[in-house]
Amino acid sequence: MDVLWSPWRYQYVTAQRPKEGCVFCRIAADTEHDAANFVLGRARENYLVLNRFPYSTAHLMVVSNVHAQDLSGLPESALQETILLARNAERILREVYRPGGLNVGWNLGECAGAGVAQHIHLHIVPRWPGDANFMTTIGETRVLPESLEETYRRLAPHFGALLSNATA
Repeated sequence: MDVLWSPWRYQYVTAQRPKEGCVFCRIAADTEHDAANFVLGRARENYLVLNRFPYSTAHLMVVSNVHAQDLSGLPESALQETILLARNAERILREVYRPGGLNVGWNLGECAGAGVAQHIHLHIVPRWPGDANFMTTIGETRVLPESLEETYRRLAPHFGALLSNATA
């Protein structure tokens, strides 16, 4: 048996997590701990956050402040802001990480792959040639070249400037 060591995961595996309530609603309400929650920035109706279970480096999400499970549950203004934030996130990710492409999308419902099905969020996933290699397809293991803390350190300054102008 081959062993793949990932000691940085120990902190995640042993962390105490609340059993009840919506993780995205907790983060929306907890404006005091943005860095600990990997919140890149907040706009009027949404916030941007790094995914704790990324498909690739710099995988982030636009999350509505409203607890809704699908697009029909959001006000039109929140939907518009979501798309504008996604457009700006695309620009920033291309600038900072230079990916070959990006996947952008919603997983609506558990059967569609939503990890948090009760609270809508838009994924923005940078992609590079060969990033889905044998480790992902055969070993069911993702290999990320940097920690979430480093990704946050690299991206947060860019989003702070973006969100000071909201969705400009």
